[in-house]
Amino acid sequence: MTVEEFNNCVDLYADNLYRFILKNMKDSEKARDIVQDTYEKMWLKVSEVQSTNAKSYMFTTGYRTMIDRIRRDKKQGEISESGMYSLSHTKQYSDLKEILNEALTKLPEIQRSVILLRDYEGYNYAEIGEITGLNESQVKVYIFRARGFLKNYIGAIENVI
Repeated sequence: MTVEEFNNCVDLYADNLYRFILKNMKDSEKARDIVQDTYEKMWLKVSEVQSTNAKSYMFTTGYRTMIDRIRRDKKQGEISESGMYSLSHTKQYSDLKEILNEALTKLPEIQRSVILLRDYEGYNYAEIGEITGLNESQVKVYIFRARGFLKNYIGAIENVI
């Protein structure tokens, strides 16, 4: 990959990568750091990465960097993680996007990642498997379980509207 191709890759996919990481991390500063780390890692391997695989390499590197950050943060722990959460939504509220975002935060990190890659970013199962290091059937199972959880969490659409 040339420097020009690298710059084009950054221009084309920076927003998508940031949005994906931000949806998972829920912290804009950490998301920016992860995106920056991703581009640094990609720059160090710029001669080895082919321009046709740049987007996939970038998302795979970003995903793995995010997982490493999550694992490191879990070891340190957070004070806000002490509450228990129920699996059903009981409030009467009409902002579906906010409810979906809340439901996404309750998913395990791997399920949240595959559902975001599939439904928000539009990747197919094979691409998601390549990014996350899972096989295609595992990706399908995680997406099925995540969608089932989201359906149970949100409940009937009449309760939301």
